[in-house]
Amino acid sequence: MIAGAGKVGGLDAADLNYPDHFTAHDPANLAWLLADQGMALNGLAMRYYTDPGFAIGAFTNPDPKTRRDAIDLTKSGLDALAEMGGTLMTLWMGQDGFDYSFQVDYARMWDDTVAAIAEVADHNPALDIAIEYKPNEPRAYALMPDIGTTLLAVKEAGRRNTGVTLDFAHVLYADEMPAHAAHLVARHSRLLGVHLNDGYGKRDDGLMVGSVHPVQTVELFVELDRIGYDGVIYFDTFPDHGGLSPVEEARTNLLMADRLRAVAETLRGNSALAAAIARQDAAISQRIVANALYGKS
Repeated sequence: MIAGAGKVGGLDAADLNYPDHFTAHDPANLAWLLADQGMALNGLAMRYYTDPGFAIGAFTNPDPKTRRDAIDLTKSGLDALAEMGGTLMTLWMGQDGFDYSFQVDYARMWDDTVAAIAEVADHNPALDIAIEYKPNEPRAYALMPDIGTTLLAVKEAGRRNTGVTLDFAHVLYADEMPAHAAHLVARHSRLLGVHLNDGYGKRDDGLMVGSVHPVQTVELFVELDRIGYDGVIYFDTFPDHGGLSPVEEARTNLLMADRLRAVAETLRGNSALAAAIARQDAAISQRIVANALYGKS
């Protein structure tokens, strides 16, 4: 997979999944493989779903030993991250939720999760811990399904090295506007990662960048610039779902991201757009954005 990413041209960083990608390679070997393809490690993403013991929860598991196993596995991932010179650990806790009324103790589940986030953040304060939220899947209801709930958990954890990763398709899925979510993260926490993709808002489609929501993608780029985001843009897309070539799909993501970022650059500081937004004149603002995206008629 790393060799395939190296063929794309233009990818200079990667995230790996822990422990999945470490079953046959140690951290030093993986770091060498990345460097050999001209890429640096941005960070790791924890994956709890490969262990059936975490099916009903990792940080929220009702069994204290299983919950401890999830925390210790995360700490092992942080150690691997530090060894490879990465700085970001992303936590997507898809198992941490519920499916039925009267299934869980909501207070205990919340307290256990906040305590776990704080503990893993304290394991190595030099590393950042980002929470990536998603409304559901595999559980019917995620404990942190949206931006507001996620920011509340990060606030309660109270650690300086915590923050949020926004996944574009997850944000749509949560019935949110990506630029608005980015603004709220910057206002109340730290935006530590941006996963670009697209979708129809019904599920986590993982479609190519800008293929469904180009205007919202441009607006997100404008907001990222406004808040001073200088982190990695990560393509979280699923070529395997439609039988696409991963290399060609990644090249399309790069092309679209570059084009839409260029459009966003032309809109930055546009006084007419700023004036239209100030008076909430959507008719004028949409014409200005359309001209920037598609050219003047």
